[in-house]
Amino acid sequence: MILKAKERGDASQLARYLLSVRDNEHVELHEVYGFSSDDLKEAFREADAIARGTRCKNYLFSMSLNPPEGAAVSKAIFEDTADQIEKKLGLENQPRAIVFHEKDGRRHAHVVWSRIDTERMRAINLPHYKSKLRDVSRELYLEHGWDMPRGLQDRRLRDPLNFTRQEWQQAKRVDLDPREIKAVFRLCWENSDNRASLEQAFKESGFLLASGDRRGFVALDYRGEVYSLSRYAGVKTKELEARLGDRQHLPSVDQVKDRLAKGMTRKLEGFIKEAHRDAKQRYAMIDFRRGEMVARHVDERKNLSQMHERRWLAETNERAERLPSGFTGLWRRLTGEYARIKKQNEQELIGAWQRDRTETDALIAGQLDERQILQKDIKQQRARVQDELLRLRPDVMEYQISDGPDRGPENPDPTKQRRRSRQDRRYDR
Repeated sequence: MILKAKERGDASQLARYLLSVRDNEHVELHEVYGFSSDDLKEAFREADAIARGTRCKNYLFSMSLNPPEGAAVSKAIFEDTADQIEKKLGLENQPRAIVFHEKDGRRHAHVVWSRIDTERMRAINLPHYKSKLRDVSRELYLEHGWDMPRGLQDRRLRDPLNFTRQEWQQAKRVDLDPREIKAVFRLCWENSDNRASLEQAFKESGFLLASGDRRGFVALDYRGEVYSLSRYAGVKTKELEARLGDRQHLPSVDQVKDRLAKGMTRKLEGFIKEAHRDAKQRYAMIDFRRGEMVARHVDERKNLSQMHERRWLAETNERAERLPSGFTGLWRRLTGEYARIKKQNEQELIGAWQRDRTETDALIAGQLDERQILQKDIKQQRARVQDELLRLRPDVMEYQISDGPDRGPENPDPTKQRRRSRQDRRYDR
């Protein structure tokens, strides 16, 4: 289980984020403990008010618990993990909240603790919490038999194609996976040894090199989107300068954009629009299927919850009727029969709670399995769209650089034509 955490403030913004369904298919407020209110927003307001009596600005400790893809993780495992973290970091008995989020067939939990010790009115110090959480994460992978990520096995084995949120947002604008873009840039860099070969490699992949205003060496795609070479290729500026020389010898971003704009023909615009139109249609169909499934899953959970409430009420009444009242109740208290019935009721109460919880976990696990099957189809559709766009890029760039597909044999260069004529005359002699 991957554990990510940070100390933070702004409790009201965090509460809104945790309860937001905009980016999630299902949101469940599972637990609010140690606060005077069961409402998450009110509880976090309480934490904010208490923290104002101290100098602590980051009075909350917020973390996410992300199980491996495809792993069936019950609520009890999430709770046990939260308990382990409390003991490891010294947050035992501190107020906390647990919220479950589900998206793309995966379920993860957010756990938030108050760092303020109300008895001493001081924030609890959390030294080296990242390394401690890494230890807990390793133990969870070993305990549950999950395949441990290479990054947890050895820090030097982290994914070299790791990208930032800015890179992800930029890639989303051009409908491509940023990992694919990084892979293309790294391949171009590794398969070239000088400026000419690097420019040719990028050209064949659908990119043109340019001199950036602030980002040094950059590359542009057919839409004029600018990518930093050092960031996407994963090389340092000194290495770029050693292979490309002075960046002033490269055209500026504006010059390359003008070149691209002049080379864009109506036929090319039609190709691009058609590709994006097909992509939108596929995404719309995917969104419809996903929306239909989410709505059905919400109804199934609601129906199960209502069934549990009805059954819980009926069983509660049945247990209440067992307890004798009046003179009979007094007599059975004296004989110990009343205590035996009460103990039986308590055991049945715990069993009923565990039964309902098991049924809920089973329903959610089945829904996640169904959602993961759909997610595989979604990934295949997205990969198909991205593959089409990637295959289109080199063709598009070839058209643009040559100012359209019609330029060439029909409009030969006059200088070259004169040279061929002289050669023909020599052959004629």
